[in-house]
Amino acid sequence: MSDSLIRFKKPPCISSFATVAGRREEEGPLGGRFDIVDSTDRFGKDSWEKSEGEMQRLALERAILKSGIENGDINAVFAGDLLNQCTSSSYGLMSFGIPHFGIYGACSTIAEGLILASVTVSGGIYRKAAAVCSSHYCSAERQFRSPLEYGSQRAPSAQWTVTGSAAFVVSEEETVYEEEKPGEYRVSGCGTGCYITEALPGRIFDSGLTDMTDMGAAMAPAAADTLLRYFAESGREPGDFDIIATGDLGREGSRLLVALTGDRGLELGPRYTDCGTRIYDLSSSDVHSGGSGCACSGLVLAAEFLPRLMSGRIKDILLVATGALMSPASVEQGGTIPGIAHLLHISSEKG
Repeated sequence: MSDSLIRFKKPPCISSFATVAGRREEEGPLGGRFDIVDSTDRFGKDSWEKSEGEMQRLALERAILKSGIENGDINAVFAGDLLNQCTSSSYGLMSFGIPHFGIYGACSTIAEGLILASVTVSGGIYRKAAAVCSSHYCSAERQFRSPLEYGSQRAPSAQWTVTGSAAFVVSEEETVYEEEKPGEYRVSGCGTGCYITEALPGRIFDSGLTDMTDMGAAMAPAAADTLLRYFAESGREPGDFDIIATGDLGREGSRLLVALTGDRGLELGPRYTDCGTRIYDLSSSDVHSGGSGCACSGLVLAAEFLPRLMSGRIKDILLVATGALMSPASVEQGGTIPGIAHLLHISSEKG
């Protein structure tokens, strides 16, 4: 097997990021860390699908504002969501006038977008690119499961789709000047100090599972495959990272992942966690196995992991965003649920 690990010779910088979240997310462990919150989950719109598009608009608008640039400074945006034909992304980001790539990686979409943004920026194709994702509990339930009014009972293995959006601006290293003495400056490099140094695109992995109330189990084999490939190709060990995080396997899928990798001799150890188990308080919130959705890993990365990296408390993050690649049509036809997992190595050091 040929190596598929991408090592960026010129690691791009995450120069800014922003988050938008709903009520349940604000009530969770990360409450108070989001840029924009709406306790109604509607964001001023009259349908859940429009609400999700508005979350994307607000997230990208805030990320651009925080970076101190204009819309026209971004060469392209890679954006996706869970709805048919990436409806929320297309309608939500239309007003920016930025060249748009609609992408779909299910709940792994933000990692897919960040990989594509990093490849184009590091390769000198673009100077700045954005990656945006969103999910909304109400719009996802209506599309994939049943209307909220139906009040169907949820299985213990089921997960709660995160209502939120995250946007990231990926740039060539920006020169930041810090004044040491009056009139004397030194170059300190990237403003956030968060560099994407490696990426490993995932492979589609189908275990033949059909239960959409247990997506963690469907995605865990793909996450195991990506992690095993990464450590084999990179020569690194789990102990080299402060955090190893999967995107949204939830409580049940995380347990399965640890068992799958352990059987292959890869012990993830205490550094392993899952964004789906961090976004909500599983002991007090009725979310069963945890969170899911495109915004799950996006919000945890932006609201928790990157601030810790910027503060110097940690140096290296391995994010393995996971996705269940079913569609309403495949579910209705009794199809299986293939999984995928895209990996990013984000570091405070460029090499």
